[in-house]
Amino acid sequence: MTFTSVLRSEWIKVRSLPSLPAVLALLFTSTVGFSIVGAASLGRENAHKPGFDPLLTAFYGINFGQAAAICFGATCVAAGYRGQGERIWLVAVPRRGLQYAAALTVVAGSACVAGVLTGLTSFLCARPFLDSARLAPDDPAVWRAILGCGVYVALMALLAAGLAALLRSGALAMGLLVPLVLLLSFTLGDVGGGAKWAEFLPDRAGRQVLLSHPAGALGPWAGLLVATLWAGAAVAAGWLIVRRRDL
Repeated sequence: MTFTSVLRSEWIKVRSLPSLPAVLALLFTSTVGFSIVGAASLGRENAHKPGFDPLLTAFYGINFGQAAAICFGATCVAAGYRGQGERIWLVAVPRRGLQYAAALTVVAGSACVAGVLTGLTSFLCARPFLDSARLAPDDPAVWRAILGCGVYVALMALLAAGLAALLRSGALAMGLLVPLVLLLSFTLGDVGGGAKWAEFLPDRAGRQVLLSHPAGALGPWAGLLVATLWAGAAVAAGWLIVRRRDL
């Protein structure tokens, strides 16, 4: 069995789950909606303050949409464990590595496309509420942020997918990661006085690509690299469990 055929079967499996399109729709609507709200409120209130970044404000909603990306990645992997589904898949595809790689490819590809479309829509919808002169569509930082949004969403989905494979539970993976990105990271990085090591948390590092002029130890690409290392570690840990697990 070839990788292409396994990839096609994984795509059919993901597409057939009614909850997953809803999660991607939630990613889009929450990110775009909160970006508009953030631009209309925070953007106008802070526009003349030193250090204000209109580009980051245009992607304000990703703070909430990333939770949907985590749910998407965790649900995609966890769906294979329902009703002893893993046994069925391994009978059809005995090579565990092939099946695992195909599942992660579908997760990353779907999340990346959804992330780019979400980032582009967020920018276009938030721009009228911000200083348009500082958010020119031909600005390289704008396109870096739009494409980087897709990569960041894919990395968060992969982080959740790897953790779900490690724990063999989508609920546990979501229960760990969603509070991390919505509460712990915000508390340590912002409320907690901007602890230096908090910059290396996966979400804070990955979101550096959404800044016009990132400040701190990590630039936009270095931040994505750190997020990639987090996702890679989770995927590798998940693979060790998938490879050794007795069914």
